Amino acid sequence: MMRNRRGKAVGSPYAGWVIVIAGWACLLPVLGAPPQVFSQDEDLTVLQRWVEWSDASHRLQLHWNGLAFEHLARRQEALRALETAEDWQGRQREIRETLHRIVGPFPERTPLNPQVLGVLQKDGYRVEKIVFESQPEFYVTGCLFLPDERQERAPAILNVIGHTGIAFRGANYQHFLLNLVDKGFIVFAMDPIGQGERLQYYDPERGRSVIGGATAEHSYLGLQAFLTGSCAARYFTWDGIRAIDYLVSRPEVDPERIGVTGLSGGGTQTSYIAALDDRVVAASPACYITGLGWLFASIGPQDAEQNFNRGVLNRIDHGDFLIARAPKPTLVVATTRDFFSIQGTREVVAEAGEAFRAMDAESHLLLAEDDYRHGFTAKNNEATYAFFQEHLDLPGDPGYLDRELLTEEELTITPSGQLISSLGGETVFSLNRREAAERIAELEEARQGELDRHLQEVLGAAEEISGYLAPVEAQAPIFRGRYQRDGYVVEKWVIPGEGNLILPLLLMVPDQGDTHPALIYLHPEGKAAEAAAGGQIEQWVRQGYAVLAPDLSGTGELGGVTHATAFLGVQIGRSVAAIRAADIVRCAHFLNARPDLETCQLAVVARGQTTIPALHAAAFDDSLRRLILVEPLISFQEVVMNRFYAVSAGDVVANALTAYDLPDLAASLAPRPLTLVDFRDQQGEPAAADLVDRQWRVVRRAYQQAEAESQLTIQQADGPLDLHEFLPVPGEER
Repeated sequence: MMRNRRGKAVGSPYAGWVIVIAGWACLLPVLGAPPQVFSQDEDLTVLQRWVEWSDASHRLQLHWNGLAFEHLARRQEALRALETAEDWQGRQREIRETLHRIVGPFPERTPLNPQVLGVLQKDGYRVEKIVFESQPEFYVTGCLFLPDERQERAPAILNVIGHTGIAFRGANYQHFLLNLVDKGFIVFAMDPIGQGERLQYYDPERGRSVIGGATAEHSYLGLQAFLTGSCAARYFTWDGIRAIDYLVSRPEVDPERIGVTGLSGGGTQTSYIAALDDRVVAASPACYITGLGWLFASIGPQDAEQNFNRGVLNRIDHGDFLIARAPKPTLVVATTRDFFSIQGTREVVAEAGEAFRAMDAESHLLLAEDDYRHGFTAKNNEATYAFFQEHLDLPGDPGYLDRELLTEEELTITPSGQLISSLGGETVFSLNRREAAERIAELEEARQGELDRHLQEVLGAAEEISGYLAPVEAQAPIFRGRYQRDGYVVEKWVIPGEGNLILPLLLMVPDQGDTHPALIYLHPEGKAAEAAAGGQIEQWVRQGYAVLAPDLSGTGELGGVTHATAFLGVQIGRSVAAIRAADIVRCAHFLNARPDLETCQLAVVARGQTTIPALHAAAFDDSLRRLILVEPLISFQEVVMNRFYAVSAGDVVANALTAYDLPDLAASLAPRPLTLVDFRDQQGEPAAADLVDRQWRVVRRAYQQAEAESQLTIQQADGPLDLHEFLPVPGEER
C-alpha cells in the first residue's frame, strides 16, 4: 500500500480489477486468417472518434464551472431563507465584510495632493485637468467637467470608464458625459489603471504599452497581485473611492448628492465602488451586471480586475453588489444582445429586488434595457440621465443633445500624455512588489527557524492554497489500443480524473523481461512531444524503462489553459498546478497497479512548465521517489519582484507567497533524489548562478540536515542536454 506525504493510505486504486483483453491472435488460426502483419500509420491520439470525449479541450473549464455553480447554488439557497429587512441587513454586513477581506485590505487614506495641470473653457462648461494621488505617488489622471450654469453646490457624478485605450476621450464616452454636464451635473471622468494616461507598461520609444491593450495590462499586473495574496480589483476600487474623496473636497460639489456610473469595465468599477462607499447616493452600472453563473456558462471569466481572489469560494456574486446598496437608488443598464447575458441580468435584478422590497424601497432598484449589442444606446442613456436627475435632485429634461466633442489632444492631462514619462511615481507592480517583499521576508524568516516544522507547515498550506485534492478511489482505466514497435509496445490509455476530467496517456513497455522500472515523463506539449520512434522516450525504453507520458489537464489533446480558465480557478480556490499534480499522482497509481512494472523507485522527469505541478505532486505524495526537473522556474518570488515576466496564468498558484514558494516544496522532498537542471528565471532565460544559490539555499540546507547531500543535484548544462545521465541504468540501482 502506498502512502502520501501526509501519511494517508492511498493503496492501489485498481485493486481487485482484472484486465481482460480479447485474444484475437489466438483465434486467427482457427478462423483461417493469414499470418501476415499489416503495416499501418501510427495515430498517437487517444480521444479521437469518441463522442463522450469530444469536449476534451474544455473539460477543465467545465469541471471548474460545475464547482463554481455549486458554490453559487449554496449562496442562492441561503438568500432564499432571507425575509425581513433585518435578515437582508445581515447579508449586507456579510457582503461588505467579505469584500473588505478579499478585495482589501485597502490602504490608509493619505493626502490626495491634487494638482490642476490645465484648464479649458468650452461652450457652457469648464474642464479642469486633474492629477491626484490615491496612494503616495500613485497618480490618477482625470478631467473635471464643471457646467457654467449650475447650482451653488451641485450634484457630482464619478464616471469610470470601460476597456478603451483612450478612456473617456472616446467619442461615445464624451457624448454620454457631456450630456450629463449639459444637464447641470459636475462630472469627474478618470483614467482607469492601464488606460488613458495611466499605462503601466508604457514604452516611450514605441509610444504604447509593451504588454498590449487594456485587458492585457490588467491581467498582467493582476497575476502578480494574485500571487501575493491580493487582486487587481483592490487598486481599481481604491482609486474610485479616492476619486470620491476628491469630489467631496471641491467647494462646488454637494457631498450629499454623489453618483457613480460606467459602462462595461466601468460598470465593473461602478459595482465595486458603489457597494463599498456609502457616500454613493445613486449608482448606475451599465453593460456588466449578469451573475457569475451566466458569465462562466457563456464567455467565461474576464480580465483580472473582474475576478476576486477566491470570490466565488466566498459566495460573492454580481447580485451582492446590488444587495449591498439597498435601499439606495440603483439603476442597472443592459442591452439584450450583450455578451454579458441579459438572462443573467434579469435574474440578478430580480434576486436583489427582494432586498429592496424588504426595505420598502422596491422602486429604488431599476432595470433599463435596450435591444443592442454591448455599448451605449440613446434610450439607455436617457434612462440614466433621468435616474440621476430624480435621485440626485436635479430636475430637468433627460433628452439627448448633440454636443461638439473635444479632441484627444485637448483632453490630454500630463505634458507627455503618460504619467510614467511625465511624473513617474508608483505603478501597481511597484506597490504590489512592496507587499510581496514583506511576504518573502516572512517566508525567509520561517526558513531560518526550525526547518522541519516550517516544511510541515508548508505542505499543509500548499495543499490548501493550491486547492490540491488527493486522488481517492478511481474508476478503472480505459484501454484504447496498442502499437508494436521494434522492441517495445506503445499502449494508449485513458485514466478518469477528478469529477468529469480525463487523462489520456501513452505507455511504452519493452518486450524483453518480466518487469520493468517505471518512469513518468512530462512535457509541456503533452504526451506525443517525444513519443515518435527514435525520440527521447524510446531511448529510455531501450534502456529498460517503461515510460508513461500523459497529457496533463490543459495540454495536448486536453486543449490549453487560458487566462479565463486560470482566473476561474482563482475564483473557486483551485489552481491548474494542483489539478495537474493530482493528474501526476493518478499516473503513479496507474503504474503501481500494473504487475509488470516496478514502482518502488518511481521516477518523474518533467520539463519546463510541467516542473511546477511535478514539484507539487512529489511534495504531496511520496510514491514519486525520484524527481528530475529540467528548466524549472526558479521561484514565484521572481515573478512578482520583476516588472516583466513570461510565465502564464495557469502556471502560478494564487496566494502562494503568503505561505510558500517552489524551493520550500523542493526542500520537503529530502532525502529523496532530486535533480534540477538549467534553472529558468521569470523571463524564461537561464537563471544566474548566484540567484540559484541564494533562492535554493533552503533546499541545500534540508538535504544537509537529512544527511542526503549526494541525493541533490543542481547544475546548469554546458551543452546539449542528455537526460540519460540523470537516471540510473536499470539493474544498477533499485
